[in-house]
Amino acid sequence: MCEKLRKVNSWLGVVFGDQPVPPFEVNTRTVDILYQLAQSSEARCSDTALLIEDYKQKTSEYQADAAHLEDVLLHSVGLSGASLPKPTADYLSALVDNAMVLGVKDTSLTSFMPAINSLTGDLLEVEKSNRKLERELRALQKRLGSTLVLRGNLQEDIDKITKSQAVESAKAEERLLNMDFVTAKAQELSIRQQRSEAQLVSRNMDKSITHQAIVQLSEEVSALQNEIIPLKKKLESYMDLSPSPSLAQVKIEEAKRELTALDSKLEIK
Repeated sequence: MCEKLRKVNSWLGVVFGDQPVPPFEVNTRTVDILYQLAQSSEARCSDTALLIEDYKQKTSEYQADAAHLEDVLLHSVGLSGASLPKPTADYLSALVDNAMVLGVKDTSLTSFMPAINSLTGDLLEVEKSNRKLERELRALQKRLGSTLVLRGNLQEDIDKITKSQAVESAKAEERLLNMDFVTAKAQELSIRQQRSEAQLVSRNMDKSITHQAIVQLSEEVSALQNEIIPLKKKLESYMDLSPSPSLAQVKIEEAKRELTALDSKLEIK
């Protein structure tokens, strides 16, 4: 752990430079984490250093090639970068920029054409992808419009249902209140009826004059009256017979006895 801690302190000193290293809790876990970070940082720094050296070497090679080409142009053609006209220098600069953008190794036509063809193919693919994306976007916009319309309709239905439920709830509450009122009234009337019946019983009231007894007597009277009707009709038929004093007298007496019996039943009731 001491070796790791020394390496961690050395790495932190390099990282923070002239600034003081922030204090941290020294324990096994913290030291292990910082040690791993130090190793990763040193590995990345080593890779970066190698990449920088490679770039420096390529830069030196490019500079040497440029110097050689300038020397060839100067001795073979008698041209130098300073002696070129401005339009020519601009053309050459544009040619170099295009070569760098296209990533070709030189500015020859055989290098430019494949790169341009490749870029043209990429452009066509991008345009094709853009058209596909535009179609999908239009389809999505159409679906979105339909969804928004459906959402609006659903919201209207929800509002209507909410209002209807509020009205039904108010009606139900009113019915409950009325039901409670009717139930309370029925209980009150039942209690009053029980009290009245108790008072009548305490006063030794004759049960024959109660409402139930009167209703029952009325039903029995109605039944007896219904029985009298056919007897009266039967008696009327005898009234229309030709004179036969003895037979008529017998029938009349029988009818009178039946009427008297029925009348006596009525009087008993």
